[in-house]
Amino acid sequence: MSLVVQINKDLILAMKAKDETKLRAIRAIKSAFLLAGTESGNKEISDEIAMKAMQKMAKQRKDSLEIFTKEGRVDLAIKEKEELDIIATYLPQAMSEEAVGMVLKALIAETGVTSMKEVGKIMPLAMKTLAGKADGKIISEVLKTLLIS
Repeated sequence: MSLVVQINKDLILAMKAKDETKLRAIRAIKSAFLLAGTESGNKEISDEIAMKAMQKMAKQRKDSLEIFTKEGRVDLAIKEKEELDIIATYLPQAMSEEAVGMVLKALIAETGVTSMKEVGKIMPLAMKTLAGKADGKIISEVLKTLLIS
């Protein structure tokens, strides 16, 4: 079952259950899917495009949650956290830092990068290899740690 079909089914279930939080999050997901379809010029979007749209949404929610928490806006932080939790149920499990480190070590050995000056050579390759599996911020931090040590 495609991701779009699953989201549509879950929207109906959330409406029937009168689950306002889930309904709000799923409507946001559907909106992101519509935008992604409009950008690609095709109403039907692939699971890959849908997954990228949801990963973008999750990142936005994490950033907003961090800002709201720092600014003391607990009410808004709670809403962002609820939506993030629901979006996360549709996303694949993110790789741990250890797993990211193993992949990056292999890429470093493959490319022969030895210092932080050469990070520009390996970062695009790392982002392509780990796309959808790990957050760019984590990839960058682990890569810096590996190249400094």
